Amino acid sequence: MKLSFALLLAPTAAFVPAARHAGTASTTLRAGSDEYVVAVLGDLHIDPRKMEDYGTGRSHFLPIFDEAKSDGKGVSVVSLGDLGESKNCDHNPESDSELFAGTTQCHEMAAEFLGSFDVPYDVVGGNHDLEGLDEFETDEENLNTYLKSHGKETPQFCREVADKTLLVGMGSTLFRDAVYTSHEVTIDQEQIDWFENLVKTHPADEGWKVFVFTHAPPNGSGLRVLQENHVVNGCCWLNHSDEKNCRKFIEIVREHRCIKGWFSGHFHLGQDYQDSITFPTIDPSEGPYPNRGSCVFAQTSVMRAGTSRDGRQQSRLLRGTKDGFEICTVDHRDDGKVRVDATITYRSETNEVGVYAHEDEAYDHDNYFKVYQPQFDDHAYVCSDDDEDLCMLVPDPVTEETVAWWKLSCGRVLGVVNGVMLEYDKSTLAPLGLVMSPDCLLGKQVAIVDSGLEECLINFEEDGMDGADCADGSETPDQSKEQAILVYDDDGVTVVQPNADGSYWRKIVRNKIARMKERRREKAAIDFATSYLPVRSEDEAKGKIKSTWGPYKSTSGVAKSTETENKELKVYTN
Repeated sequence: MKLSFALLLAPTAAFVPAARHAGTASTTLRAGSDEYVVAVLGDLHIDPRKMEDYGTGRSHFLPIFDEAKSDGKGVSVVSLGDLGESKNCDHNPESDSELFAGTTQCHEMAAEFLGSFDVPYDVVGGNHDLEGLDEFETDEENLNTYLKSHGKETPQFCREVADKTLLVGMGSTLFRDAVYTSHEVTIDQEQIDWFENLVKTHPADEGWKVFVFTHAPPNGSGLRVLQENHVVNGCCWLNHSDEKNCRKFIEIVREHRCIKGWFSGHFHLGQDYQDSITFPTIDPSEGPYPNRGSCVFAQTSVMRAGTSRDGRQQSRLLRGTKDGFEICTVDHRDDGKVRVDATITYRSETNEVGVYAHEDEAYDHDNYFKVYQPQFDDHAYVCSDDDEDLCMLVPDPVTEETVAWWKLSCGRVLGVVNGVMLEYDKSTLAPLGLVMSPDCLLGKQVAIVDSGLEECLINFEEDGMDGADCADGSETPDQSKEQAILVYDDDGVTVVQPNADGSYWRKIVRNKIARMKERRREKAAIDFATSYLPVRSEDEAKGKIKSTWGPYKSTSGVAKSTETENKELKVYTN
């Protein structure tokens, strides 16, 4: 059954996808104009049963486009991905379980909707756009259908919307093959190399201005994020679980001043918070220099009511000239009212001034929608990397109100907030992920102690320690001090060990395919238990099922046990 917007939307001229050329700018809209209007649409999550809000949202943009086109301005639409609802939407009569997101029907329907604006459109892939699990065996098959549906040759795009003004986008290319959570937005190396080459060959000193579009924001953007969802699951930022490539995008922004704006969605949060837009520089009274190059970052909300986390239904409108640009909100709950959120004026090719155009209308909103981000030398900075031997994090046991953070000698940054321990990026101080959950931390205290030895002392009688060295070869001269993070109370001490790569945040969530297989194995175990064990019901059988995972649970050098808890803690002393 083919679903269509035809019954919802008024007839429009046939839509022809704009040309897209990997590594070069499309010249479709080069009309000599330096003025432009761009609609930026957040996560659509189209549900074919709930189409009214999409028709309403479209109607809010059409008169804006008509006026811009009559004035000779460049006009375009950019969708930030997550095109379909990640639920069964009664779209397939042969399956009552297939998810709509990522299917051929989903992408064809989204293409029809985006094409109905009757202006060129571009789209970037989000974390749900390759979720057609029942229809496609591989990410590659799913990606090819996505690209074909939208007339794209590559996951990335580049369009010249006005004279020397580029719209540039990159999309996620992994779901089934994700190393950790499938909802991490993964930009592959080919796209990163393409992007870096593009900004190098379109420098600011030649007058180029680049606006970037991705589903999730880059690490270092400073935008509001959700601790209870994206932070703890490790899917806030582009390439979140890859430390090097996670930080790569902000490094490119810092180096290339042609990048003027970066739009993202992913969080389903409204545009009424001041930190839904962040500027390259801030007032010194508000904190240290954020080092965001010349780029303004903007969070984009959603169009449909059922997809919003805070009740907002909003899209972005980018309006620009040779002298600067405005970032606006189109409020779909208020008859498409356009509100100017920020005005950015160019002072030179590498310097601009940004001004918020409205107060934070959600200032008193529940803190659920914001996670604390540390700043160097703020009130919560308690343990520096120069502290000798021992640092007591807080004088009292940790509560949900405790806010404290510290920097280890190796450069890693950890903190306690909202009753959890998090790791933060050592360069941008952006939250990376969960280190310790409330059930393991609340009511306990934290100490940072020197754990290094002055000499190489090895217990050769301990199995597996033969020939071990004191250092693992990863230390630099200023990072040789070894430390231990201890969480303790009167009942004992927990050592917070780093991961194999030196990070501390726990990459707990595996990709969706792995989790689906695990659930099927557990279901098989439940069926087995009900047939062969003395249980009286399926619920009783569930209570007897446990799973075990690797990779390691002990400091021992020999595999002796697969117990999930250590019953004995060995300490080596001289």
